[in-house]
Amino acid sequence: MICPKHRHLVLMSKASRLGRVKTRLAREVGYVVAWMFHRRTLFNIARKLQSPKWTCWLSVSPARSRNNTHQWPKFWTLIHQGSGDLGARILKPLCELPPGPMVIIGSDIPGIQASDIDAAFKALQKNDFVFGPCPDGGFWLIGAQRNGRIRDPFGGVRWSTEHALRDVLARLPKNARVAMINELSDVDYAKDL
Repeated sequence: MICPKHRHLVLMSKASRLGRVKTRLAREVGYVVAWMFHRRTLFNIARKLQSPKWTCWLSVSPARSRNNTHQWPKFWTLIHQGSGDLGARILKPLCELPPGPMVIIGSDIPGIQASDIDAAFKALQKNDFVFGPCPDGGFWLIGAQRNGRIRDPFGGVRWSTEHALRDVLARLPKNARVAMINELSDVDYAKDL
């Protein structure tokens, strides 16, 4: 059994700024509703997933927002997402945080439970990678065992399309052991609410 301090849960989020979060959703429901959804869901997820079973990291953007600690959930260690596309921002903690299995999620999955994170870490005991698929062809969770250097599987991924998960899977090492956990929905459009 791996010591809880060597398990890492990374929750990715943008700073809650009106007009800057959930922009696809905002085009359909308005900027205020999208902002309220983002903020409420971020804090609910952080509260539900706070656990002594893993180290909690909050990967935030933009970097200067780390200084405004009142806008972020308490008891999570703030780190900067970095720049680039989603793949670059996922790869950053995989390469830079202390050793141990890591699970990365977004802040727009209202149905997530701590049991989902437990399932992901359990899957990583026998697998190199774990994914939580979304019905739209993307994924709400990625986890990696991180035994040694991580080869970037995110280059050329067609993000925000039905091809995203398939593209990442195609770029993993040929001998990688991959597990899938339950499918959950993220919220990108009004129909997802």
